[in-house]
Amino acid sequence: MPSMPHPDESSQSHPRDEEIILGVDTHKDSHVAAIITVLGVLVATATFPTTTTGYRQLLAWARGFGVLCRAGVEGTGSYGAALTRYLRRQNITVVEVNRPDRAARRRQGKTDAIDATAAAHAVLSGRANTTAKTADGPVEMLRMFKLATNATSPAKSTTCSGSSTSSLSFPERLDKT
Repeated sequence: MPSMPHPDESSQSHPRDEEIILGVDTHKDSHVAAIITVLGVLVATATFPTTTTGYRQLLAWARGFGVLCRAGVEGTGSYGAALTRYLRRQNITVVEVNRPDRAARRRQGKTDAIDATAAAHAVLSGRANTTAKTADGPVEMLRMFKLATNATSPAKSTTCSGSSTSSLSFPERLDKT
């Protein structure tokens, strides 16, 4: 369930046919989203779960403020990977956003809403302009193969060393060699 949106102080109504920019601060269990106008005015922030339903809610919520064409997402290769794939399938251009620098974070304070807003501003200003990785090509396939291989390695060594409760049985002629 998304948290209540937090509009900025201006609380102006925003026409639904104007472009807006989405910024997202990603985490393991929830993502914090911020909407800004093309003039950089913060419209609202909200929190959504990291589930398919949460992604649908986030997109519907964002589109309720205007036309969404661009999104800045922190962690497109980790906690934001699934959201990035979802937004791309919805024809949203996803830009990879680095975490704000530490000096800026100290000056403004550190909240997830501030980080999400900074992600949207990074897209608007052009500071963040790297299109997020698609994570569906040969490199991703190799990475998944490596993960699967690493995940089975401890099980193989445990089974083959005999420390497991199950035993290996071979055909008789292989057993005697």
